[in-house]
Amino acid sequence: MKYLGLAYFTPEKFAAMHPDDVEALVSQCPALDEKMRSTGKVRVSASLGDLEGWRTLRPANGKTQVSDGPYTESKEVVGGLFIIEADSHDEALRIASMHPAATLGEEGGWAVELIPMDFYLAG
Repeated sequence: MKYLGLAYFTPEKFAAMHPDDVEALVSQCPALDEKMRSTGKVRVSASLGDLEGWRTLRPANGKTQVSDGPYTESKEVVGGLFIIEADSHDEALRIASMHPAATLGEEGGWAVELIPMDFYLAG
């Protein structure tokens, strides 16, 4: 079974952190990412770009409309994603718990949401 992991952060909390604290936090991520990838179960891992570059596309009046920024109005924003292939839900939880957003960054409002995938198509 494949699972989508969404790594969230809270922009306001992250922006309130001292730059040295952000650097100290972010510098811990590569080792945790590598630990997660070393399971051999991670199929995709990505960090998303700055919110200023986000665009939302939606149908309106028979045409595709494009607007700036993330679609959702929430305090938390998706900052990264990963896809794992696990033999059980417990294994998926164990692997997802290795992600930096599940381990670090409480002061930045980090969190991980793990979602079972019903459909997956890779090119």
